[in-house]
Amino acid sequence: MADLVQYYGTGRRKSAIARVFLRPGTGEWKVNGKGFEEYFVTEQQRASAKRTLAVAEMSASFDVITTVTGGGVAAQADAVKMGCARALIEFNPELRKTLKADGLLTRDARVKERKKYGQKGARKRFQFSKR
Repeated sequence: MADLVQYYGTGRRKSAIARVFLRPGTGEWKVNGKGFEEYFVTEQQRASAKRTLAVAEMSASFDVITTVTGGGVAAQADAVKMGCARALIEFNPELRKTLKADGLLTRDARVKERKKYGQKGARKRFQFSKR
C-alpha cells in the first residue's frame, strides 16, 4: 500500500482554529466534510480562504481537506488561509519569502477584549451620577 502524501498546517484567527491538510490532487476543497461553496457562503470568505494557494499559484495542484472549530465563519476562513500557508511551507520552504511578503504567515493577534469588573463592558462604564 502506498503511503499517503500530505502536508499539514494549523491556522488560528480570534477563537477559530483550522487544521489544514494539503494532498497532491486536482484542487478539490472539503471543509468539515462539506463542499467549499456550501461551507463558505459569501464571496469574501471564499476569496480569503483560497488566497494563499492563489498567491503561490498552486490552486489546481492540491486537494485541501480542513477541519475548523470555534469562532465565526469569517474568522474560520482566515484561519484556513493561515493553515494553508503553513502547510505550503512544509511542502516547499522556498515559498516562505513570497508568503511572508503578502502577510500570510503573520498571526492576527486581535481578539475580543475582556469585560472588566465594575464596568458595563470592556471599555464602557456604568452611568455616572453626581447626585
